[in-house]
Amino acid sequence: MAMNITDGNFEEVTTAKSDKLTVIDFWAEWCGPCKMIGPIVEELATEYKEAVNIGKMDVDANSEVPFKFGVRSIPTIVFIKNGKEVDRHVGATTKAVLDAKIKANM
Repeated sequence: MAMNITDGNFEEVTTAKSDKLTVIDFWAEWCGPCKMIGPIVEELATEYKEAVNIGKMDVDANSEVPFKFGVRSIPTIVFIKNGKEVDRHVGATTKAVLDAKIKANM
């Protein structure tokens, strides 16, 4: 299951475990494409639970981190390693695309 990432726990998730890739799905309840990729993110979180931190951040409930990363449209998926963004995908996509990006950045 994907972690619930918030403005409050963002630093802990991304820096305390900086040896792992962190993948954050920026989403909102009202976003149709977000609902389409939500199950994909959950599947990847289960598949990579030991190797990668995968979580979701509701942009309506959290504004600080989305602003920091310049999230202007959702869904936006940001890949963070060692506290720095290493990749990004904007818009709906397939599991294969996200899986390839995870493997490329692990």
